[in-house]
Amino acid sequence: MGNAISLFHLALADFLDSLRTFQSLKERLHHSPGLPLDNPSRSFWMYPPSSIAQHCSPLPHYADFVVIGSGITGTSVARTLLDRCHAEKIATKLVMLEARDACSGATGRNGGHISPPLYHDYATLARDHGSPSAQKMIRFRLAHLHELRRVAEEESILEESQWREVEAVDAFYNRELFEKAKEKVLRYQRDLPFEASHHRVCESEEAVQTYHLASDAVGCIASGAGAIHPYRFVTGILSNLLSRYADNFFLCTNTPCTMVSGPSSSTPLYTITTPKGTIQTPHVIHATNGWCSHLLEPMRAKVVPFCGNMSAQRPGQSLPPSTINRSFIFYASPIGYDYLTQLPNGERELMLGGGFAQQGNEGYEAMGNTDDRVHNKRVGAHLAGVLPRYFGEENWGAEGQPLQPSEGRQGNDPEWFRGRVKALWSGVLGISVDLLPWVGRLPSSVSGRSEPLISSSPRIGKEDEMPLGAPPGEWIAAGYSGEGMVHAWLSGKALAEMLLGRENEASLAEWFPDIMRVTTGRWKKAKPENLLDMFKD
Repeated sequence: MGNAISLFHLALADFLDSLRTFQSLKERLHHSPGLPLDNPSRSFWMYPPSSIAQHCSPLPHYADFVVIGSGITGTSVARTLLDRCHAEKIATKLVMLEARDACSGATGRNGGHISPPLYHDYATLARDHGSPSAQKMIRFRLAHLHELRRVAEEESILEESQWREVEAVDAFYNRELFEKAKEKVLRYQRDLPFEASHHRVCESEEAVQTYHLASDAVGCIASGAGAIHPYRFVTGILSNLLSRYADNFFLCTNTPCTMVSGPSSSTPLYTITTPKGTIQTPHVIHATNGWCSHLLEPMRAKVVPFCGNMSAQRPGQSLPPSTINRSFIFYASPIGYDYLTQLPNGERELMLGGGFAQQGNEGYEAMGNTDDRVHNKRVGAHLAGVLPRYFGEENWGAEGQPLQPSEGRQGNDPEWFRGRVKALWSGVLGISVDLLPWVGRLPSSVSGRSEPLISSSPRIGKEDEMPLGAPPGEWIAAGYSGEGMVHAWLSGKALAEMLLGRENEASLAEWFPDIMRVTTGRWKKAKPENLLDMFKD
């Protein structure tokens, strides 16, 4: 009896501790994420810095569009708006505000993989939103592979951005997870045979031999994907936009937006407040992802900040060169996964991120956390030691040695660590509580502010012509839940077409998933408890 009572007390204590953690997290999710913090951790992607990293255009008093955020979303919105207006000979003024250096948020800190979730969540999407919507979402994600290449070619940054096709390998070290994944693949192949035609399932021995994995790998699922240098891609485009539209595009780095004020009797437009002055504008575009609810209080607990961790590592001397043409996702436990790409030049660094299961409190510590000045030590230790475990010691071999400057290595910065791990850093993701991005016009109930009257919007020419683009308002593209490289660019492009009032001309209905649109009904339905239940399960 005494033992039973002791076990009961232990179980009760564990339950109460979990309950306190859960309640604390719920409270944290309703707090403001604040502004991005100064002195963020050093991302390997961002060195050497771009020439426009600290570019600061003079702040105009008025702009047709103000884009808050200079990552991949904001850059996509800006490029589409500027190119379309230029092509149609519409004079426009666009300001992009960035709290820190250019592209210093999630885009400059991610894994560089363009590896869309396909079979992984297709069945769930079909269950929750119907098969047609699920299939449109899958095709939308896949479209990013060719869209990012097309943009890189048009901007003449294909080599600079390191865009490349790779084979995506989902490697499993857990039999139950692998069997469930194979069931998902069968459903995916049945419903989307064309999109699934490149999927290949390998059992244990074939997986180990083909992909040079450790002997305890139970199997893998391979398909096509891409990889890119996200920082060079975005900063390369921003640099081109500054040159191409010198009179129309104003990039203001280290200029945080501290407040968005709605129209008033004395000011008919939105007022954007920054430490360097104010801007009047009919259109505010929120492209700040994990930080979006700082300026959009009703979006708190709808898009949740999450602090993830990344590393750059020297490959083992025996690691086969075929890894350069592959990207990996490693599944070793039911909680989380690790993801890997390899750079094609220099020391061919392995860019490894993940470690969700090592965050502490089942990952709860990372949720609501916007401190990207440091990395999680538990996650860092995991990332630093796990690669020989995934590939096997025999495939890893002796540790890689730093190249000498005389061997042609550019930017062999002495600040990088000299061992296997060159750099560890963190970055803030935006997790949508319903796991779908939020894209579109923000209703007043969601922005928390009234909209300017349509008569306040600038006009193209004659007094009786329609206003430029859509009626004034606030707009958003955010909440990619760690999959920004296969959602953000086309979300930004779609948002720009909405802003221009050209949805029909751009055929958005054919390629943009409506399930990502912002609506009051969706906003009311999306609750953090649903996301937390998924984490608990």
